[in-house]
Amino acid sequence: MLKRARKIMICLLAALLLLVGIGSAYQWYGAATDAKTYKPTGKLYEVAGHKMHLYAGGEGDTTVVFASGWGTANPYTDFSPLYEGLKSHAKFVVYDRFGYGFSDTTGRKRDIDTITDEIRELLRASGQKPPYIFVGHSLGSLETIRYAQRFPTEVKAILMIDGGSPEYYASRQGFTVVPLIYRALRTTGVLRALYHSNSFAEWASDQSNGELLLTEDLKKLSHTSILLKSGNQDMTDEVRQSQKNAEIILAGKKPLDIPLTVLTADYFGKLSDDKAWEDSEAAFPTWSTTGQQIIVPNSSHYIHSYQPKQVVSELLKLIDSIKF
Repeated sequence: MLKRARKIMICLLAALLLLVGIGSAYQWYGAATDAKTYKPTGKLYEVAGHKMHLYAGGEGDTTVVFASGWGTANPYTDFSPLYEGLKSHAKFVVYDRFGYGFSDTTGRKRDIDTITDEIRELLRASGQKPPYIFVGHSLGSLETIRYAQRFPTEVKAILMIDGGSPEYYASRQGFTVVPLIYRALRTTGVLRALYHSNSFAEWASDQSNGELLLTEDLKKLSHTSILLKSGNQDMTDEVRQSQKNAEIILAGKKPLDIPLTVLTADYFGKLSDDKAWEDSEAAFPTWSTTGQQIIVPNSSHYIHSYQPKQVVSELLKLIDSIKF
């Protein structure tokens, strides 16, 4: 019986290794094919010895800088529902942190000051002129606040799109289990196979309204980014460092002497289900001498995928209220 059990285990292990090998080859071939058509929507610039991507659009005297949330593989596609409403009122730029979108994956430490140094170098290299209005989604809130702390003359206002407060992130350890799982699924070809199912793609984008506001081309680009970038080492270290990064920000200047608008999703009437998040969002405006919170109805975490007109409207109010 023991010999039979051992043989079965060996056969199962061999089958598993074979499947992993086939899946890895499938991912390698798919990634190589994707790379041929995966071209930057904006421009690449030299930053810290690597290539960093920035997309610029719109026109006007004000420049809005978009900071995506953690794990959002392609920031350009993510923020695209906002471009049409904003383009005739302001210039806007969307940057890809290292490990995201069309930027290189570098292995550089993802501490908050390194990240903000890279953002500043990218903005300068691409010819952007401060002062800026920063827009931070989710974990992108940390870099927007830190940028304003370190370079106060370069930031005139901040808009948070369901961005988490430094207090919230400082109270929670940055777990790396999720990115490691995504990396394993990606490198073994499982994630690529799953994306052949429309139901999986819809489930995976549930927080962003099932990508209903994206064109088919943008959906394809978003999925390609996920299949090429998910769980890479830069993303993993970014979430690993999140608690420490928040603590660094808490030790810095507060409140900021600039307007801060905090847009909080109502999670379709279920915001109160997460009391810690609800309370931290309500307190978030205290990071500004003129802060305010607006709860956005009929929305989830990616508010801009549900209510882009309201996001643009609040941005335009900030622009109109500021004298450059």
